[in-house]
Amino acid sequence: MNELFIRAREASRQLRLISDDQINAALRHLSDITGQRADALLRANAEDLAQADPADPKYDRLKLTVPRLNDIASSLRDVAGMKSPLGRILSHTVRPNGLDVERISVPFGVIGIIYEARPNVSFDVSALCLKSGNACLLKGSAGAWHSNKAIADLIRIALRDTGIPEDAVILMPPDHEVTDEMMKACGYVDLIIPRGGRKLIDYVRNNSIVPYIETGAGTCHIYFDIDGDVRKGAPVILNAKVRRVSVCNALDCLLIHSARVADALCPLCEGMARYHVRIYADAPAYEALAGHYPAELLMHADESNYGREYLDYALTVKTVKDEDDAIRFIQQYGSGHSEGIITENKENGERFLSLVDAACVYLNAPTSFSDGGQLGLGAEIGISTQKLHARGPMGQEELTTYKWVIRGNGQTRP
Repeated sequence: MNELFIRAREASRQLRLISDDQINAALRHLSDITGQRADALLRANAEDLAQADPADPKYDRLKLTVPRLNDIASSLRDVAGMKSPLGRILSHTVRPNGLDVERISVPFGVIGIIYEARPNVSFDVSALCLKSGNACLLKGSAGAWHSNKAIADLIRIALRDTGIPEDAVILMPPDHEVTDEMMKACGYVDLIIPRGGRKLIDYVRNNSIVPYIETGAGTCHIYFDIDGDVRKGAPVILNAKVRRVSVCNALDCLLIHSARVADALCPLCEGMARYHVRIYADAPAYEALAGHYPAELLMHADESNYGREYLDYALTVKTVKDEDDAIRFIQQYGSGHSEGIITENKENGERFLSLVDAACVYLNAPTSFSDGGQLGLGAEIGISTQKLHARGPMGQEELTTYKWVIRGNGQTRP
């Protein structure tokens, strides 16, 4: 492992001499050859899929398709077309003694990414790290090894063809022990970013001595207010739940004002029956849905359903007495990821946006928009649920830190 860490560290130093134009050329070249070699990527992905359970919602995360590869290629070009995050003057002042003081954005150096069976992450992470001047260590899961290996080989070809050190992107072995080595690699690895479920996040938090940023785990709520519009809210809630159930921005809990249970809950949930979404409802919600929602998909909720990230075709429905009750529930059971409100009452909407403490808060829009590409970042390295350094979707700017540059002319300190 030390050899790989040393190679990545040396590549990170060499990247400081690589121009943004050269990085952009590499990303555009990678975009081109991703399309040209799609068949090889899909064959490698098929090896991983053959070992996975198609009935598991996480199977969708693992799967690559031609449309998804086309989207990846487009995203690579989007990142290439963005302005470099490096060398930005974040502040500038001249002190009374004549010292010229600047705060300038710079790379972290070497970033270690630990992620689960999502091979698209290999593309996203590599592109954003390169664009922000960082070398990266990719530590994927064993279940996506063939996919990640094919992608990493392709990335290294693009780097070599454009004169960039290949070791700017290194795919680490999938063994669990490698994760432990990375988390202890002080002096070699500058930042760890875990991207996955709660178990992975907790493991990194409890064991890493390298600084880390938490991303991935999301328990997401939408509150249907007393002044919510059913025609507007139904498609928003459905999209938030079923667009892709295995991702961290998928809806886990629908909160509904008690005064709207009778008239609104059934039409809000009607579309979910087509997707066989299991609903775990509290007593008032269960009573309203009984006889209108498929009996085999309707269950009574208990405490275990609150605060649960399903990553599956499942949803909790909880009745609340008002907006304050909804906010209290979110603050107790939410993960700080993405929360939303459906309302036509402007005051209620703005109050919710102000008071709810989460990385992304929504008014009359689904939590499925919590995505770097959707929010204009080109791609994302993950969605941070913490508050220090970065919060929410992390793009290239969030992969930089800064340093102070002080220019003098012989001044001395009294």
